[in-house]
Amino acid sequence: MRITRLDAIPVAVPDPPLRNSWGVHAPSFLRTILRLHTDDGLVGLSETYGPDVVTPTQIERVRQVVVGGRPEDTQRFAYRLRWPEIAGAIEVACLDLLGRAAGRRVCDLLGGPVRDRVSYGAYLFFKFAAEDAWGEVGSPDQMVALAERFVERFGFTTLKVKGGVLPPLQEVETMVLLRRRFGAGYPLRLDPNAVWSVETSLRVAYELERAGVWLEFLEDPTSGIAGMARVRERITLPLATNMCVTNWDEIAPAVEAGAVDVVLADHHGWGGLRACQELGRLCATFRWGVGMHSNSHLGISMAAMTHLASVVPTLIAASDTHYPWLDDDVITRPFVFKDGSLALPEGPGLGVDLDEERVAKYHEAYERGAVRQRDDTAELVKRDPGWLPIKPRW
Repeated sequence: MRITRLDAIPVAVPDPPLRNSWGVHAPSFLRTILRLHTDDGLVGLSETYGPDVVTPTQIERVRQVVVGGRPEDTQRFAYRLRWPEIAGAIEVACLDLLGRAAGRRVCDLLGGPVRDRVSYGAYLFFKFAAEDAWGEVGSPDQMVALAERFVERFGFTTLKVKGGVLPPLQEVETMVLLRRRFGAGYPLRLDPNAVWSVETSLRVAYELERAGVWLEFLEDPTSGIAGMARVRERITLPLATNMCVTNWDEIAPAVEAGAVDVVLADHHGWGGLRACQELGRLCATFRWGVGMHSNSHLGISMAAMTHLASVVPTLIAASDTHYPWLDDDVITRPFVFKDGSLALPEGPGLGVDLDEERVAKYHEAYERGAVRQRDDTAELVKRDPGWLPIKPRW
C-alpha cells in the first residue's frame, strides 16, 4: 500500500468569544484537515493547526516526503519532516489508514486500550456575551452557573477554569464558590496561562489553602521552568504545565529544577500518538503525572485524543477538551458525552468519517473569511483599544 496523494483543507469553524490571559477567541478558529489517499483506494484522516501555523509551504514539503511512501513509514517521515506539528498529524492519518486496511482500531495498533471509556473534564472559560447557548461569563457567580450547566448537560465531574482573566483574588473567589457548590468530589483546576508573577502565584496558592480549597493541580501560574520551580518549592499544590515542558529538550531542566508535578500531553505538538505514549512512560519514570492538553479542535482530533488516552495507563485524570464549545462538526457522527466520558469510537482506524458537505461549508468560510491568523490579543483590542498584553499582568 502506497500513499498517492495528500489533501490539506483549511477550515474556519465558529468559535465563542472565550477569554484567556492574552485576549479573546476570534469568531472562528482555524484548523487543517488532512486526507492521505492510497493506491488501493483507502483514505486516512487527520487534523492539525490552521494554515497560520502549518503553512502551505510546509504542506508542499510534506507532499514531497510522504507521497510514494508507505503508511508504515511514520518514523522515516518524522525524521525527514522535523516538525512535530506536521509529523504528528501525518502519523495519525497513517494510523487511520493502517487501521482501516486491517479492520483494527487505532488504539489496538498502539498496543490495546487499558480503558474502554475516557474521562474528560469541563473546560470552563470566562467569556463575552454572544448569540450562543452560554451567554456572558464575567464574574465568579456566572462561572458557577456555567459549571452547573456543563455538569448537567455533559456529566463532567472535573472542573477546570481558564484563569488569568479576572484579578487573581476574584479567581480565588471563583474556586471557593465552585468548591462550595460541588463539594470535595469534584476535582478543581485553575489555569492562568503563566500571566501571574511568582509572588502572585504564591499568594493565590496560600489564599486557596487558607480557604480550604485543594486543587487537583494549578496549571502554569507563572512563566518558565525557573519561575515554576520557585513557586513549587514553597507550596503544596501540584503544578501542571503545557507551557514550560512542551518538548523533549525541556524535560531534563524541569526535572533538575523540580518545577512541575504533571505534564499535559498534546499529540498535535509533541509529534503524534506514539510520542505521547513515550512521554507517558517518561513521566512515570520521574514520578510525574500525565494529563492531556486541548486547544480548539474538531471531531477528528477528538477521536485521536480518545484513542491516545485509552492506551496510556497513567493518564488517569480527566482529559481537557474544547469539544463541548463546538456547535457543529465535520464528522458524520459527532461525539456525545455520557457521564463526562466518551466510549472508544467504533469502526476501524480512528472510527470517524468526514461529512463532506460540512467540510466544504467551513472551507468556504475560510476562503471568504476575515480570520487568517489566530490573534487573541488583536481580538480583545477590538473591544478594548487600550488593552495591552502585559506579562506578568499581576
